[in-house]
Amino acid sequence: MDNTVSEPWASASSVTCLSLDAKCHSSTATRSHPECSSSTEAVENKRHIAHTQRCAGRLTTLMAVLLLILPLSFTPAHSCGPGRGLGGRRTRNLYPLVLKQTIPNLSEYQSGASGPLEGEIRRESPKFKDLVPNYNRDILFRDEEGTGADRLMTKRLKEKLNLLAYSVMNEWPSVRLLVINSWDEEHQHGQESLHYEGRAVTIATSDRDQAKYGMLARLAVEAGFDWVSYVSRRHIYCSVKSDSSISSHMHGCFTPESTALLESGQTKPLGELSIGDRVLSMSTNGQAVFSEVILFMDRNLEQMQNFVQLHTDGGAVLTVTPAHLVSVWQPEHQELTFVFADRVEEHNQVLVRDAKTGELRPQKVIRVGSVRSKGVVAPLTREGTIVVNSVAASCYAVINSQSLAHWGLGPMRLLSTMEAWLPSKDKLRSSATNPRTLDGAERQNGIHWYARALYKIKDYVLPQSWRHD
Repeated sequence: MDNTVSEPWASASSVTCLSLDAKCHSSTATRSHPECSSSTEAVENKRHIAHTQRCAGRLTTLMAVLLLILPLSFTPAHSCGPGRGLGGRRTRNLYPLVLKQTIPNLSEYQSGASGPLEGEIRRESPKFKDLVPNYNRDILFRDEEGTGADRLMTKRLKEKLNLLAYSVMNEWPSVRLLVINSWDEEHQHGQESLHYEGRAVTIATSDRDQAKYGMLARLAVEAGFDWVSYVSRRHIYCSVKSDSSISSHMHGCFTPESTALLESGQTKPLGELSIGDRVLSMSTNGQAVFSEVILFMDRNLEQMQNFVQLHTDGGAVLTVTPAHLVSVWQPEHQELTFVFADRVEEHNQVLVRDAKTGELRPQKVIRVGSVRSKGVVAPLTREGTIVVNSVAASCYAVINSQSLAHWGLGPMRLLSTMEAWLPSKDKLRSSATNPRTLDGAERQNGIHWYARALYKIKDYVLPQSWRHD
């Protein structure tokens, strides 16, 4: 495998080097003739620079393609999910939940579970049109009211429910999934319930065999429900995050108002950062270092987004999207890990910059909240980390491995290094015809093309357990 990868690499490098040598000899030969004017030499120099930049860009593109294709050769040990997946029937042992057990072991309304209530949906509500009917023939709907209300649900709930239906048939071929309650318009679930938003469902098996309910709850967890409770011997309760919060899971960002510390000692809002700024980051051993911003994974100052807010006992507040990785200190193991922001819990410890010493010290998270705000910014530094609002965080999101994400952005770091060696294209233009050149960050509006490519291939090359779904 190594030989297969190295051959095109060597070929591309040889072609690039020979091409550059030919240009150099051509330029030297031109200068050796006295009849060549200075204007001709200037034109040749510009052509040589442009050619060198094109060669560097092609070489970097080749590296990016190789790094993107390489993970395709990895073979997962088992299927990524339940039901009709690429692996067919699941091959690993699953253990049933026990009575009163919930997964995750959090309050249902926390960001790490199904998230906060967003308000009751009635038939006359504007959000009613967002509920979708579920006519899956593999699911039985009790629908005692006869109004079809139990078939109405959010898109995310429908997706997870259909996956669970397939898993139930795989586990018990003669049994189907039974939906007892879904969207509730008659207030039968107390004062506060996600049933009123179409985000919760009460389920059982069609044969009403209570011995199956522990495994049914486990299958619901595997299907991707955000909160599952073996609440009663008579049924299982499941709920999901709101559809409006799912867009924030596609990538990881900070708010434009959040600040970073520059090497000069000044603080700067992330919305005003430029490529080339050196900001406070964190090294692999947890030390505070300054690192260069090489690109923006995402930048959109108008987009509305849902954020998680982490409040520490020292007064620091980090506002970040749920799928973003945050550094968490594990005192019992004396090690630093990276955790999705919406899975950070109260009493976890995050690294915060000490204003007196400048070092990163653990502080306890005393409150986890959520907020909806305008604008998203995701700078990428060479270190792959950044200290925002004094709290150390990753530059990466969506997958739960800091090292894998950092490896995946290797081509962009290489491209940035090569561009630093070469003259900028903007310097070849006359300052008279182009008095002000916009910074790359100012021109960007949306997700960087390379980050978008990585987001697209992650579902095909990474196990589901590695992703923020």
